[in-house]
Amino acid sequence: MAIQIDYAKTPFDAATLSQQRHVLVLLEKSCIDLSSLDALDHLGYADTLKRKLQRLAKPLDSLLKSPLQTESATGCLISWVVIDPQATTFQTHSLLRKAIQPLLDEQAQEIALVINAEQTVVECMSMAAFYVAGVNAAVLPSRKSKAEAEKVLEKITLYPTAQSDKDWQQALAKPVKWTQAVIEGNTLCRQLTMLPPNELTPQHYRQRVKQMAQQHGWEWQEFDMQALRAMKAGAFVAVGQGSDPEDAAIVHVRYRPSSAQKTIALIGKGICFDTGGHNLKPAKYMHGMHEDMNGSAVALGTLLAATQAQLPINLDVWLAIAQNHISPLAYKQNDVVTALNGTTIEIMHTDAEGRMVLADTLTLASRNQPDWMIDFATLTGSMVSALAERYSGVLSNRPELAARAVSVGAAVGERLCAFPFDEDYDEELESKLADIKQCTLDGGADHIHAARFLSKFIEQEVAWVHVDLSSYNHKGGLGAVSSDVNGFGVALSMELLRRELATS
Repeated sequence: MAIQIDYAKTPFDAATLSQQRHVLVLLEKSCIDLSSLDALDHLGYADTLKRKLQRLAKPLDSLLKSPLQTESATGCLISWVVIDPQATTFQTHSLLRKAIQPLLDEQAQEIALVINAEQTVVECMSMAAFYVAGVNAAVLPSRKSKAEAEKVLEKITLYPTAQSDKDWQQALAKPVKWTQAVIEGNTLCRQLTMLPPNELTPQHYRQRVKQMAQQHGWEWQEFDMQALRAMKAGAFVAVGQGSDPEDAAIVHVRYRPSSAQKTIALIGKGICFDTGGHNLKPAKYMHGMHEDMNGSAVALGTLLAATQAQLPINLDVWLAIAQNHISPLAYKQNDVVTALNGTTIEIMHTDAEGRMVLADTLTLASRNQPDWMIDFATLTGSMVSALAERYSGVLSNRPELAARAVSVGAAVGERLCAFPFDEDYDEELESKLADIKQCTLDGGADHIHAARFLSKFIEQEVAWVHVDLSSYNHKGGLGAVSSDVNGFGVALSMELLRRELATS
């Protein structure tokens, strides 16, 4: 459900405060003297903050790092934070999350958003707060049998600085629509990723995508195991053949707005559960492997967001949906399979299944010759080793695309680190038996080897970006998002698409 945005016609004051239950106050750093608590005196509603800071013996500038909550005489919960416009988006989002979460914990249905700032930054600050509130107010899957129905955030009322005479409703109409679309895409990504594996089997997932395509007017096509065998897509089939029933498929969904001129392909790894196959994962590392389809959820969430924002750009979304099971028919070490593009692959480790299903999917996507394409995948443990779970990694066959992705990631608060993509890494993938090894057994730079492997299956020299989602799940939340599964990649993709349109 979309959050309603209202715009107050009068400034926020003590009288207004008495009518509120939940208030978020954003103070811009340059608009207030942080060296003295007396700077709060001109805010007629800040007496509770001044008294609490005095009691705690904290300076006003402590709000730059740690938001503070106070309660008014009428019982209103007020969350206070100072925003530095020079801070990074990630820092701002993280701070806002800490400020907003106490309000949401009380199941606030309406929040008064009070912004004391220069007019030039009101839009940026208000949309940041709207985004953080929206993603954290989203209803996520829960299967608790006695769970009480939670109240959800329905409305945010914006109170800009008292000096403002700007028509904020008109000024913020487009930013609000954009932000709401990104919130919906991020929410879909998290909802799908968090579903238990018995509810999101490949068959169930495919049905969901088909229903969404019908609902949103997307073109839809499937390549099931029978079709993929006929097409000689042996890399994908090798993984899918271990399941009973054989419900794996490559799903292709197309968004075609009337005025679009450019076409971008989004590819997502959709492994609904990963046992590791014959190279079976131990319990500690198999737990949570229903989330191995997160890359496909990022692609699908971006598609939904782009549709809601009515972006005039063609999107081809390719979802590699399968499970990696152990069975008498499952692929195994030392097998040699032939991919869709004719490349023979020596299997080294059955838990490197993600690059197998993506190989044939990338071939299909590249044959349509998009302007460029990007894939999202929870692909390698070595990327987690390299970056932990706070950054995701990016590699590309076009250095300028990798640099653009890093820049855009910083702008939206979804941080990326670029890794080398030099061809001499291919030496470790040389096989005496086949055209290429699937991976090595030596560990090392597997995140780079995986990207080099995937690049061998891209045809037509299509420009391509690979995002290894090492930060898709971070305990306690990350950046704007409080849930462990954070929807990383949707905001990134949407901003990449927006900037692509800006250069058209």
